[in-house]
Amino acid sequence: MSHKSRNRMAAGRRAHAPVFAALGDETRLSLVAKLCGGRPCSISRLTEGSRLTRQAITKHLCVLERAGLVRRVRRGRESLFALDPEPFEEIKKYLEFVSEQWDQALARLKSFVEG
Repeated sequence: MSHKSRNRMAAGRRAHAPVFAALGDETRLSLVAKLCGGRPCSISRLTEGSRLTRQAITKHLCVLERAGLVRRVRRGRESLFALDPEPFEEIKKYLEFVSEQWDQALARLKSFVEG
């Protein structure tokens, strides 16, 4: 792996670690799935079908918000949460880059073993 690729991967890890950490929880993944519909949702709506309290859901939403995955929109006295697709696109690009690096490494290994 080239020095440039190593630096790019290290920068990606630093930049994307909070996103991966936020997504590393089953409840937060469930909230992300509920928000994929594209419309902002209230905490009450996000709590439906869950055994968790509104306060617990709010804490999970705050983690997602700090990671930049959701944004809070105020409508009157109510907070609505919406998914921000941009960080997901950045993560997708980073994972494609890592995948490409692995493909190249495996191709080199195959060439070495067969050669």
